[in-house]
Amino acid sequence: MIRTIDFLAAFFGLLFLWPLLLVVVIIGLFDTGSPIFIQTRVGKNQKPFKLIKFRTMSVETKSVASHLANNASITKLGNFLRKTKIDELPQLINVVKGEMSLVGPRPNLFNQQELIKEREALGVYNVLPGVTGLAQVQNVDMSTPQLLAKTDKQMIDTLTIKDYFKYIIMTATGSGSGDAVKSQK
Repeated sequence: MIRTIDFLAAFFGLLFLWPLLLVVVIIGLFDTGSPIFIQTRVGKNQKPFKLIKFRTMSVETKSVASHLANNASITKLGNFLRKTKIDELPQLINVVKGEMSLVGPRPNLFNQQELIKEREALGVYNVLPGVTGLAQVQNVDMSTPQLLAKTDKQMIDTLTIKDYFKYIIMTATGSGSGDAVKSQK
């Protein structure tokens, strides 16, 4: 049932939001020259998939977890996209393709070995990664691998339809800050 809700919500989200997506792409062309960001992430059963987002950092930024990136890399448009969570909207394509769910553990990079180890031990990779989830609305990010894995496992074990919609609404209304980016030193 969740897969059907995921598909329909993502499909209609893309259908109704395409004008906004188009505007962001056009503005993004002027901002970075490359408005779409595609990165290989760890998916269900640890299979790789290409996560799609709007670019929020300069093109030269190294491919690292957000908490390891410097906020000086974030563009002005990127800052707005992150605050409003609009940068996440292209992931609706990943949801339609069945690579992600709207709610699930945030997909990590393959170079985040400590997080992979913690998530493996708890069976977190047995489910589709998500656009949002319990960890995101509680401000638990990838800088604390053990806590994140435990929070992901708690969500997986207790997720109800009510919680599914609650996490989506909380994210859309501004709860959680996503993965923190470190301040410029």
